[in-house]
Amino acid sequence: MQLPILQEQRRACGRLEILGPPPMDRAPLPMTVAEARQRGWDELDVVFVTGDAYIDHPSFAMAILGRTLEAAGFRVGVVSQPDWRSANDWRRFGRPRLFFAISAGNMDSMINHYTANRKVRNSDAYSPGGRIGLRPDRATLSYCQRAREAFKGVPVIAGGVEASLRRLAHYDYWSDKVRRSILLDSKADLVIFGMGENAIVEVAQRLAAGETVKDLRTMRGAAYVLGAKETPPDDALVLPSYEQVVADKASFAEATKMIHNETNPYNARRLVQWHGNQAVVVNPPQFPITQEAMDRIYGLPYTRRPHPIYREPIPAFGMIKDSVTIMRGCFGGCTFCSITAHQGRIIQSRSQQSILEELRDLARDPDFKGVVSDIGGPTANMYQMKCTRPEVEIKCRRQSCVHPTICKLLGTDHGPLIQLMRQARDVPGIRKVLVASGIRMDLAQRSPEYMEELTKHHVGGLLKVAPEHTHPDVLRHMKKPNNDEFTHFARQFREQSAAAGKKQHLVPYFIASHPGSDLNAMIDLAVFLKRNGYRPDQVQDFIPAPLDVATCMYYTGMDPFTKQPVYIARSLKDRKMQRALMQFFKPENYFEVREALRQAGRQDLIGSGCDCLIPSKPPPEAIVRRRQMAGRQFHGEYVHRITDSNTAPPKQKQQHKGKRKQSRHRPGIGYRPDRQSIRDDRPSG
Repeated sequence: MQLPILQEQRRACGRLEILGPPPMDRAPLPMTVAEARQRGWDELDVVFVTGDAYIDHPSFAMAILGRTLEAAGFRVGVVSQPDWRSANDWRRFGRPRLFFAISAGNMDSMINHYTANRKVRNSDAYSPGGRIGLRPDRATLSYCQRAREAFKGVPVIAGGVEASLRRLAHYDYWSDKVRRSILLDSKADLVIFGMGENAIVEVAQRLAAGETVKDLRTMRGAAYVLGAKETPPDDALVLPSYEQVVADKASFAEATKMIHNETNPYNARRLVQWHGNQAVVVNPPQFPITQEAMDRIYGLPYTRRPHPIYREPIPAFGMIKDSVTIMRGCFGGCTFCSITAHQGRIIQSRSQQSILEELRDLARDPDFKGVVSDIGGPTANMYQMKCTRPEVEIKCRRQSCVHPTICKLLGTDHGPLIQLMRQARDVPGIRKVLVASGIRMDLAQRSPEYMEELTKHHVGGLLKVAPEHTHPDVLRHMKKPNNDEFTHFARQFREQSAAAGKKQHLVPYFIASHPGSDLNAMIDLAVFLKRNGYRPDQVQDFIPAPLDVATCMYYTGMDPFTKQPVYIARSLKDRKMQRALMQFFKPENYFEVREALRQAGRQDLIGSGCDCLIPSKPPPEAIVRRRQMAGRQFHGEYVHRITDSNTAPPKQKQQHKGKRKQSRHRPGIGYRPDRQSIRDDRPSG
């Protein structure tokens, strides 16, 4: 590795490695003034505002960033799921000394709120009781604007997945248009993209030392807007402008290609994109943090519980409370996945000692039942894998280390992970250690010893895998391995399970309506499922997330790297048929499957043959279901509504609007209170 780059990386990571000793108490970060005063604080340095419930567990960014700042000596408070209709919650702790840190939460708020069919989801896993309506649409925008309103002049720093993936002009699926950089709409001073521990400590330390927010524009991992009279840096790579990508889909595809070619922190160039007379500047990404820094971050005194203020269970906490993160990052480069864009392609792993210490700490918890629900990360079996030629890595611009083939320079040794799994099983108080994170099947098959350890000791009856599709063209657009890899893995898994005397099954995940997937491709998948006896209970519809390569394909109809056309299933009818084909065995899907087979000219799959997906005559359940659904296809909310205690009841409304007939829908306030929804209360007649 070149010496200047290595030195710069060490300086950056040094901010985390020289932090003072972590606080010994296990109290959560304060959410109220009373809790802050109990710590002896009359002023806070940083106020976090987040769209999620505050869970003090290292699987949540809010907890990691807050605890990291606390360990660096800063006083931190949390405002969780504030009422965005006024600035009162932003004033809860008084004026922060340094800055507001804004995040929509662990997910993009629009994906959190809406399904692939743009209908409102029934629950929010990151809210108490799973309740919906506790954050607005495009939460980063509202939160930043309220922070500005609450205290003039306090720097506003936005981060998290939503801000990170919307830092440049991007296609927004829910409005079906290209939107500007989130920096312009939110008026944030900076957007910190990617994983933020290094960056947020640097921001706090430099502001505390008297620097201004403009001085922070030199930071790696930062994006900002220049004033109309300011000049962009000379070394920047200029992207097609906002106006160009709105007017021309080929320009949008070219911008996407350029952005994704500049993601390797060792060779990424600064990016500039003009929006009218203003330039959005995106600096190179932060360097990956070292193993020592990872150990320190995950060794901070988390309570591993939701804040005591909550009285209802938080679904996301139930899923991860007994899990342990061993690494971050992913070199898979799947085009539909945001992990690589957010966490980076370079794997960052904790030491075995750090992981085992967390397991021992978990085993001492009186509420722990003896089963670790997961040791993993974005991908369970990439632990400590890395490029074997650092001098090549700093020049590499490859999008995936494993597609179309596994790079010959990639170290794929499963030895450190196997050793960790064996040691984890021996920790006193732990009965079982499960692997629930996804397995990269093409890597796993390179290590028969890993397959044996996994099937014999770390599967709780079911193992999740993600082949995603079977058709070679769709898999190529996804950057996923050929379906033969899944077939071989499934065979090995069955053989290893039988050798261990266990009855275990794979739970494969597939995606419908992904770019490149037409009815013929989905029929190919349905026949594969039928022949192999898979009946997926859960199926995933493709949702175009901001910045993803697959989202570019969806919007432009072309592959941004080859500029070749890609088939896109755009209509709701097509998407419903693709989804139904994956669950062809369900009676309620009979008529959609039949229509799909008819349109594709595959009536040979209707009947009683071995490969037939549906019988010739509809089952009685299908007819009953069709009658029940008649006239209901347009039912369902398309704009989230929440209960408003200030909303007058229907009778009072009728008194005020005496000449109007009261709607049968109770009025409420949506995520966008200034926007008239398609389900508002209009006078009838």
